[in-house]
Amino acid sequence: MRTTSFPTISTPAGGVATGAPAWNRQQCSQMPSYRYRAVHDRVELPLTDRRWPTNRITTAPLWVPVDLRDGNQALAEPMDPERKRRFFELMVAMGYKEIEVGYPSASQTDFDFVRMLATDDIAPDDVTIVVFTPARRDLIERTVDSVRGIANDVVIHMYTATAPIWRDVVLRRDRDGLREIITRGGRDILECADGLDNVRFEFSPEVFNLTEPDFALEVCDAMTGLWEASPDRPVIINLPATVEVATPNVYADQIEYMHRNLDRRGSVILSVHPHNDRGTGIACAELAVLAGAQRVEGCIFGNGERTGNVDIATLALNLHAQGVDPMIDFSDIDEVARTVEYANRIEIHPRHPYAGSLVHTAFSGTHQDAIRKGLAEHRERAAATGIAERRLPWEVPYLPIDPADIGRTYEAVIRVNSQSGKGGIAYVLETEYGIVLEPHEQPELARHVQEYADRSGVEVDAPTLRSLYEQWVREDSVSVEAAGREALGESVGGA
Repeated sequence: MRTTSFPTISTPAGGVATGAPAWNRQQCSQMPSYRYRAVHDRVELPLTDRRWPTNRITTAPLWVPVDLRDGNQALAEPMDPERKRRFFELMVAMGYKEIEVGYPSASQTDFDFVRMLATDDIAPDDVTIVVFTPARRDLIERTVDSVRGIANDVVIHMYTATAPIWRDVVLRRDRDGLREIITRGGRDILECADGLDNVRFEFSPEVFNLTEPDFALEVCDAMTGLWEASPDRPVIINLPATVEVATPNVYADQIEYMHRNLDRRGSVILSVHPHNDRGTGIACAELAVLAGAQRVEGCIFGNGERTGNVDIATLALNLHAQGVDPMIDFSDIDEVARTVEYANRIEIHPRHPYAGSLVHTAFSGTHQDAIRKGLAEHRERAAATGIAERRLPWEVPYLPIDPADIGRTYEAVIRVNSQSGKGGIAYVLETEYGIVLEPHEQPELARHVQEYADRSGVEVDAPTLRSLYEQWVREDSVSVEAAGREALGESVGGA
């Protein structure tokens, strides 16, 4: 019997799966996967003639950051007023036009922050303020009180969980009972907000993605009818993947079903709110937009309960990388990251898409060589065409966007360690110190640098690389001189 250094790990020891090809030797594990049901066994998926796979995203949806409410609820230390205000000001500066600012009935801090928006001039006139409430009369009253006096457009966002397990276990209501709770909440909002002409409404059937499609459609249509949705005063229907449970194509099917069957569709803003429990929140959001969603709620870098809300910075920059204006400014992504880290007290992963400190950095020799040649070709193309480098179409291997677009320099694109190759070493010496290596010199210096990197086990920064280069030059000169003396001695002795 083989011993293992990991006594708590149960190495799969069951049979090979029936019908597995000979090259797949994976064995059945001890994981109790039998305890879980596939999403197709949990909720009906009625869409069969789907259209979203052939669609393309050509314009940005309306982005709605929920960091100040949903993201804030997921923090071990919720934001204090100073952090909330700084975060709100960042969102305004970046160009967000609709911002969910809090859950005013949940805490005095949230209530006071919403009230501050009524008294302090920090929200431009064209920014819509969103507040969040459950369908309970006392909480609705407090929510409406928080927005009185705000001059901006306001959205009151009401939610109720609608999925069977929530109905049965949490709310203990059948479909008729839950429908009554929802419509009563909608009537309470109308009554409490009577006379507030700047207020519109939003409804979320919480856990939409596990709710029977016919019931989700029924309660959403009931709310748009109750709130008299119209083109000049549309109702937002927000469809959350509250707990992500299926592959993104399933969510897209669910969104397209609602998109094609909702009443008063021209008076409805169809919104999505994906979470990231399966790690596919970004894909869910993108496919949902293909399926008809017009508005996306998420957090700028994906903070949120469990594995997070959808990351709307990545979504926006994904559009940018496809030639579509994201309608939000990320030209100084490091400032955005610093502010979000300050507000959340959570560090952004160094390999986070676009924003991570290492996201444009290559250590691998093959990557470095391709990037170096690509950047050189880009400069040559700019010079040949007379088009500025920052305006020239971008085609550089391994870099999906120009780092300069988001405020990054080229200095850290290539860094050197034991995995690096001759091209990366040559690039750093040339860009940092103007030292241009001849092609025949690059392999010899690379071996010298790699020996040092293997011994030290650390990254070789630019000053160290220059020292190694100078040491290599001295040693090479000594070797050449010795060889010359030896050759000269042989010549004299031969004479």
